[in-house]
Amino acid sequence: MRKNIIKKLAASAVFLALLGFIAGPLHAKKVLLKVPVWFPTALPALGTNPPWVAERVNAIGGDLKMKVYEPGKLVPPGEMLEAVSKGQVNAGYTTPGYNMGKLGDKGAIFSAVPFGPDAPEFLAWVYYGNGRKLWQKTYDDANYNVHSVPCGLIAPETSGWFTKEINSPADLKGLRMRFFGLGARVMEKLGVSTSQLPGGEIVPALQKGAIDATEFSMPAIDKRLGINKILKYNYYPGWHQPATLFDLIINKDTWNGMSKGQQTIVEVTCKAVMTDSLAMGESMQFDTMKENIKAGTVNKYWSDSMLATFSTKWDEVVSDMIADDPGFKVVWDDLQEFRSNYKLWNEWAYLPRPGTVRK
Repeated sequence: MRKNIIKKLAASAVFLALLGFIAGPLHAKKVLLKVPVWFPTALPALGTNPPWVAERVNAIGGDLKMKVYEPGKLVPPGEMLEAVSKGQVNAGYTTPGYNMGKLGDKGAIFSAVPFGPDAPEFLAWVYYGNGRKLWQKTYDDANYNVHSVPCGLIAPETSGWFTKEINSPADLKGLRMRFFGLGARVMEKLGVSTSQLPGGEIVPALQKGAIDATEFSMPAIDKRLGINKILKYNYYPGWHQPATLFDLIINKDTWNGMSKGQQTIVEVTCKAVMTDSLAMGESMQFDTMKENIKAGTVNKYWSDSMLATFSTKWDEVVSDMIADDPGFKVVWDDLQEFRSNYKLWNEWAYLPRPGTVRK
């Protein structure tokens, strides 16, 4: 009798162990993600993403919580990547393009690509091509102990605010301009001196004469910073950033210590904010543009010759970066292969742009 009871208890123990292995712990370890951010949370579609994610993660309840800290409150934005990697903070919100000096030029591909994919194509490559894998590998190859989760998306930005009209490459030469990511390399080829100032430093730099021109983001975001009050001419299209992606970086030890359920909440919520940030950004630009025009902004569209110049210089930049970094070539070639295949779908499925001749 006693032996039978022991056997039944042993069998029950094995069953419960297997159940625990399959289902995971019934009570996961509590995790509080403390998230310093690169952008002020007041900036729509750019800074509002982390609070949007945190609100929904916290509303789900359970053992995972998230708290967002404004830029500089926990760590300076420029030190965020190292701080997360070392575990000084366990998470952060950024975009790889702000860490080009640490991740290499290939890191910026996961932010925005001049003359590159727009939002749907970018997401297709990231989620269903090799983009996500190569994105994480870029952090790993640079020896950063972080897990990257794509976590925000905006559509095209404007490509610059100027004091005067830009009618030829000669009009750009000698300008000092705030410019982001890989597009800055193009502007440098055209004789522009670039810097990647944080958003909050742009207007003071313009007022002091430290820079002559700038790009930052979409009209509604630029207006929030007050750029439109200083510079008159706003140029389109956003050839340098047809779409821009952001990521939530989590210390890898913290990530690996989270339960599968906690990880899933983060992944799914970040995927959801892709939709929200894209929709929000697209919803508010036209009203801002109307307001800017009434206040004196002159919207300009780059001439065909200027766009051709930017494109040619971008090709030169790509050649330079491939020669300098074999890792850049790996990412670039993969993206180009995906784009060459996607082109078939894009050309047949979507209405052509005005003036396009379909063969």
